[in-house]
Amino acid sequence: MKNILAEITAHKAVEVAERQKMRPAQELENTSMFSRTPLSLRSFLKQPGRNGIIAEFKRKSPSKGIINDTVTVQEVTTAYARHGASGLSVLTDQNYFGGSMDDLQTARAANTIPILRKDFVIGEYQILEAKAIGADVILLIAECLTRQEVKHLAEFAHNLGLEVLLEVHTGEQLEKITPHTHLVGINNRDLKTFQVDIYRSMELLKQIPAEHSRVAESGMDDPATIVTLRNAGFDGFLIGEHFMKAENPGAAFESFTQKLASL
Repeated sequence: MKNILAEITAHKAVEVAERQKMRPAQELENTSMFSRTPLSLRSFLKQPGRNGIIAEFKRKSPSKGIINDTVTVQEVTTAYARHGASGLSVLTDQNYFGGSMDDLQTARAANTIPILRKDFVIGEYQILEAKAIGADVILLIAECLTRQEVKHLAEFAHNLGLEVLLEVHTGEQLEKITPHTHLVGINNRDLKTFQVDIYRSMELLKQIPAEHSRVAESGMDDPATIVTLRNAGFDGFLIGEHFMKAENPGAAFESFTQKLASL
């Protein structure tokens, strides 16, 4: 099976270079949002009255094709926030996931909870973009970055006031954790094959240093799984496809959280 991640990151390098020609870094730094103080996802994950879920807005994916292209960012993300989400994740990759930076800006304008820019970050320019469009957190994927790249990009984001979610999939990738990767996400989905193994989080959890917030990602479609992972020590749970594949993602999220609260 072809390595989808390698294909995406190769395309991303070309795409980002083109955007940088059109909009220099200085222009990003001059935007009104750039001076905004970001929210802390780590704090919101522990906030009373919220459920630890980072709810995602995602139109499509390479593995599933179109998931939901009829709902709007505003209606879905505000419903997520209204029903107790600790944070939002918004896809900004257009080619493979049907997202855009406009989606994140729309979500930012409509919500007052932390927002993760979900994309394939390979350089400083994308972090400046994230700050300029109102993101609070960026994603770094250990699978496609060297240890030194993670260290550099995480520190760069931290110095801008952004939090960093480092996504890992194997024990070896835990070596890429740095002081500025504030949150560590364990992806149950193999980014090379897109197969899901829900037990991956449980296997790697104890190897993550306690000072980092720990987030389980992908494949959680049962509230009981959230309870199990929470009891094991996870702070957050990134869920996207399960809600987005419903005709009304906001209603699906509300139903899920009601069941979760009853457990």
